[in-house]
Amino acid sequence: MAYSKLAYVYDLLMDDAPYQEWQAFVEHFVKDGKMLDLGCGTGRLSERFSRAGFDVTGVDFSEDMLAFAQSHTSGVQYIQQDIRELEGLTDFDVVVSLCDVINYITNEEDVEKVFQNVWNSLKEGGKFIFDVHSLKHFEEDMIGETFSEIYDDISYVWFCEAGEAPGSVEHDLTFFLQDEESGKYERFDEQHSQRTFEVAVYKRLLEKAGFRDICVYGDFSTELIDDVEKSERIFFVCSK
Repeated sequence: MAYSKLAYVYDLLMDDAPYQEWQAFVEHFVKDGKMLDLGCGTGRLSERFSRAGFDVTGVDFSEDMLAFAQSHTSGVQYIQQDIRELEGLTDFDVVVSLCDVINYITNEEDVEKVFQNVWNSLKEGGKFIFDVHSLKHFEEDMIGETFSEIYDDISYVWFCEAGEAPGSVEHDLTFFLQDEESGKYERFDEQHSQRTFEVAVYKRLLEKAGFRDICVYGDFSTELIDDVEKSERIFFVCSK
């Protein structure tokens, strides 16, 4: 296989993800312009925005994800960088970080770094749009749960356990992927850590970075609600 197992598997298992809803949410606030997609992964959303008329630059830390993205998408410039240490990326009309990428930033100091980097990357008046899982979703729907799927060429088992820090989750995944030539199944394992914070914490860190007009939404709705913490996925839209 020319690309990492995880990149291939990620793209396959995310095939039913609500990409159209993420795109529609962003385009409710920003119709076009120069876009930076942080944590772009295999480029599914980057390519969608590019086809919609945005000038898109996708950033991800994984070389394998970016290699996969470059082989399957077009019209997007892809760059490997750690979003906690962005360099040379400026003058964007909008920065997006979707599909709970920010939940992979697991301490407040690093979240603050990311927000400051985004602020530095935006034009004056530019928008930053991102989403995170809610504490409620982690606590009620993920921690202590096991998920599994069986397909013709791939199966997986996914265990979710509470992490040491408040609001954190440890993901242990075991995959069985069929080799195209031999037909045999190969096992490989992945471990991932995520953490989420209360809305007030994200707001405080955004304000500290210089953002204004911070609006918070729940579950892809563009209507403001009072009890957004009850949503599974929380969206932030703010301006430089």
